[in-house]
Amino acid sequence: MTPTAPADQAVPAGSAGALSAKRPLGDRIFQIITLAAGLLVLVILVLIAVSTSQQASSWFSTEGISGIFSKTWNPQTNHFGALTFIYGTAIASLIAVVLAVPVSLGIALLLTQVVPQRWARPIVYVIDLLAVVPSVVWGLWGILVFAPWLQGIYTSIGNTLNGVPVLGSLFGPPVSGASFLTAGIILAFMITPIVTSLSREVIATVPSMDREGAYALGATRLEMIRGVVLPHSQGGIVGAVLLGLGRAVGETIAVALVIGSSATITSHLLAPGYTIPAVIANQFGEATGLFRSALMGLAVLLFIFTIIINVVARAIVERSARRGRGT
Repeated sequence: MTPTAPADQAVPAGSAGALSAKRPLGDRIFQIITLAAGLLVLVILVLIAVSTSQQASSWFSTEGISGIFSKTWNPQTNHFGALTFIYGTAIASLIAVVLAVPVSLGIALLLTQVVPQRWARPIVYVIDLLAVVPSVVWGLWGILVFAPWLQGIYTSIGNTLNGVPVLGSLFGPPVSGASFLTAGIILAFMITPIVTSLSREVIATVPSMDREGAYALGATRLEMIRGVVLPHSQGGIVGAVLLGLGRAVGETIAVALVIGSSATITSHLLAPGYTIPAVIANQFGEATGLFRSALMGLAVLLFIFTIIINVVARAIVERSARRGRGT
């Protein structure tokens, strides 16, 4: 007969204390290792932030808030304003998102809602392969092949829209194959596989019962997608878009090769520009003193921007998950 514990020593039902106390040694070691790995990532991020901030401290103290967000970037006179590069990063990333998101969402819906599984699988493989193409390959293709080809198209567009209100200021002459728009298109090529893969995984979680219920009520495929698939996947899709935006904001080599390297703020999308990662990559080798500190300060700003984007994306995904659980 099995002895029972006294009533005052009995463990309440559902108590986690007893389970944790009886876990094997291997489970406890595994928990410690995984916890240490997670904390190591945080420690590395903190060390990166601290070290770059220390090296950028002279720029922050010399320029101040007004100087940091000014348009003047002149190493000869030791004036290093970051506004031009922040603007270029924002414009190129915005163009990439505007071009990539509709295509990515369309491909994700095509693979999950329209194309049979046997035909969708090869397309998924191709998209995944595009995601691993090195950025330098995109950049070299862009500057050697894509930008010269776009030069003629840009010239035709500029001549056609010259003098047209609004459109003329965006796409009128003079034009350059290496420009904001070219960089945005290259970034769109690069983030489309990422947004597509994440959106496809989110859309695939829509319960089949919900889709079949919409069909049973007489909905067409388009109505089912609009009324069932998109509302259920909205948070995850937004998170995928923001993660793609984070990739676009931090891209370096490809953008440095195709954006034209001109530190200007202009509404003209066919003009050359500059981004934060591009200026760091192009000018860091020759920088010393305050110049080097300014480039490190740009790295700090870029680090902050990408962290904010990823935190916002994570919050949106978690909020969507809680809404799906009804909590």
